Amino acid sequence: MDLILFGMQGSGKGTQGKALAAKYNLKVFDIGTEFRKEIQMGTPLGLKIKDPVESGHLVDDEIVMNVVEDVLAHVDPNQPLLFDGVPRTLSQVEKLLELLTKFGRDAFAVNIKISEEEGTLRLTKRRICPDCHGIYPPSYTADTCEHCGGTLITRTDDNPESIHRRIENYKKQTVPVIKTFYDRDRLIEVDGEQPIDVVTKEALEKVGYLFN
Repeated sequence: MDLILFGMQGSGKGTQGKALAAKYNLKVFDIGTEFRKEIQMGTPLGLKIKDPVESGHLVDDEIVMNVVEDVLAHVDPNQPLLFDGVPRTLSQVEKLLELLTKFGRDAFAVNIKISEEEGTLRLTKRRICPDCHGIYPPSYTADTCEHCGGTLITRTDDNPESIHRRIENYKKQTVPVIKTFYDRDRLIEVDGEQPIDVVTKEALEKVGYLFN
């Protein structure tokens, strides 16, 4: 069983995704991380998507789904995946469901719910490690990554204008995607405004039956 992780920007879905992956042996596919790697390496794809990614716009659906299809074509069919950052549009969810069927896979969605106000607050104060891509909330006060020792920085797209645009995109394009999984009775919702460890506990408990 694959999981598709949803959550407004700032919801902590990256953190919760890692916990879910560790508990249930999921391979994380984070489209945002994949794109940032391409940008950092200066690949043809990276140069093509640099402007939309750093300005908070969505990357073209065809490009996104080509990356997803390539991953599905090469991953072990017995290895469950956790999708983070895709699908974000109705077009993407339709294509993803087609691809899952094509490769003999099945998926359930998990939504980490927070308010727009909380998401904005978290994004303006969070930092990341440029070396291992760890994400740190405002409550983490050290200047170095606890995993690899890298110096923490603020993401270039974590600025007020970009944050507002990303949240608006989420509300207009991704919320309808989440509803499609709700309508299919394949959606689990978790309260993301609780302390991180409580969110993790709730998420692990709610999805546990899928892997028993």
